[in-house]
Amino acid sequence: MSDASPTLDTLAELLQKRLDVIADSELRMKDAEAHLAALREVSEAIDAEHQRLRSQLDGRLRHFLQQASYQKALEWIQASRKS
Repeated sequence: MSDASPTLDTLAELLQKRLDVIADSELRMKDAEAHLAALREVSEAIDAEHQRLRSQLDGRLRHFLQQASYQKALEWIQASRKS
């Protein structure tokens, strides 16, 4: 797949949400356990979405997700939408 399709919308949103959770230093400082739980929840959702879309994904994107290179995966999706 050389072009991002609408099926990647949820995946992109989850990847961005994970970055947002990681950046939430206020929650991390206030309630480290809740921060970790939020990170675990979004990571599990990313894994589930990856498995759901696995057969439709570009090999490079699949590689990023398998290696948990989530920033690279999000950048790949964003770049493919621009082209």
